[in-house]
Amino acid sequence: MANPLKQLAGETAIYGLSTILARIINFLFVPFYTRLLTTAEYGVVTEFMAYIAVLQVVMVLGLETGCFRFANKEGCSPKAVYSNALATVTGLGLAFFAAMIVFAEPLAGLLGYAGYKSMMIYLGGILASDSITAILFAKLRQEHKATRFAVLKTVKILTETGANLFLFFVWPAQPDFSYPLLATFISCVVCLLLFVPELLRFRFELDGDLLKRMLAYSIPLMIAGLPGVANDFLDRILFRWCDTSSEAWRSSLGVYQAAVKLAVIMNLFIQMFRFAAEPFFFQRSKDKKSKELYAVVLEFFTAFCGLVFLGVILYIDIISLLLGRDFRSGVGVVPIMLLSYMLLGMQFNVSMWYKLSGKTGMAIWITMAGLFVTAVINLTFMPTYSYWASAFGHLASYLVMFVLCAALGAKYNPFPYRWGRILGFFGLMGVFYLAAFLLDKTPVCASLVPKLAVHTILIIGYLGVCLPLLKPGYRKLSTM
Repeated sequence: MANPLKQLAGETAIYGLSTILARIINFLFVPFYTRLLTTAEYGVVTEFMAYIAVLQVVMVLGLETGCFRFANKEGCSPKAVYSNALATVTGLGLAFFAAMIVFAEPLAGLLGYAGYKSMMIYLGGILASDSITAILFAKLRQEHKATRFAVLKTVKILTETGANLFLFFVWPAQPDFSYPLLATFISCVVCLLLFVPELLRFRFELDGDLLKRMLAYSIPLMIAGLPGVANDFLDRILFRWCDTSSEAWRSSLGVYQAAVKLAVIMNLFIQMFRFAAEPFFFQRSKDKKSKELYAVVLEFFTAFCGLVFLGVILYIDIISLLLGRDFRSGVGVVPIMLLSYMLLGMQFNVSMWYKLSGKTGMAIWITMAGLFVTAVINLTFMPTYSYWASAFGHLASYLVMFVLCAALGAKYNPFPYRWGRILGFFGLMGVFYLAAFLLDKTPVCASLVPKLAVHTILIIGYLGVCLPLLKPGYRKLSTM
């Protein structure tokens, strides 16, 4: 048993490093984008990235997971499985890319970007190449080639970084909103070219019966995945139709996205936690005290998220300097988005009940409920409150999903969560946040340095209160 678990842990770390590196570099580009682009131009970038995120799910047709299932199924040849998947996705991707080239000009005009038909071509190229490489990356995972997977992902990330730096700082033309999309397109093409040796070994042969069975399994997975992605990006898409001003919606979207990027610090921690926690939870699922273990982990997770929340908010005067001056008006939504991401991370913890019991169909209904809340709040309040509606829409959506997940878990597969203690950590966050707010109004915090010193003391105070509360749980963990 030890060897497979060691292999799983090692591969998880390798996959995680490349994903986290991508998020970190994406975050580090925020200061450049928000100084070299206007708020409206950054809004355009955000809009196109939202389209890409949603369409990526559709273009792959759920065949990544379908390949894993059928390649391990008795009577199915892995070579035939991946050949069918790659042929299907390549055909769809190239057809989409061709359509975007042919209709680039009218589509750009329809979206209000006349003269920027190249944006539509980049969009088509990104989606086509990414859908093809998605199957090729899945094959690497199937073959446990984690190192090659991470190397290719890292080369893609560094190519995008280099292309951005070249376009913004070396290319003689005036920077515009098409540059980030062009940099992404270049990185996708380079990644696809790196897969040429694998592509040359493929025979693009279709087995009608096998493909039919693969699509019958995979397309429902694609449909099930859409609400989750749509829930994350629907608000960005709705700005075009629902924002306060039909003339200024791109600026509002740019300001909002920049503020969301500051809250990504919380999301980055949650992503790192998920890479470590998911295999850990499944490995411990057969232990007698596993449910107690998961309950204690949630307490530690909540307390640490509280520390991240206070760390970002109480140093926001410094952190907000990452943004260009014109983008700082949206910093007020950062606490809301931090809480939203915190709830999303907590939902991941409490969702273990259906993952372990096989009731994964519940996930679709929970996510659909969240998507419904997001849509209603944005459609109702965005015309009046602009990006504030988007932020509170995320908070309400993730809260509803968390409560539903926890309530259903208590009914079908209860875990001994100590909700009073968990709510206590939220109370502590609120107390220290309120203390900072009140102290900021006193003469002591009239200038930045004393203010930050007071905020540092408050963070230490939060830790001083949390650690004794966590000690019993730590002792319990050490005996499991």
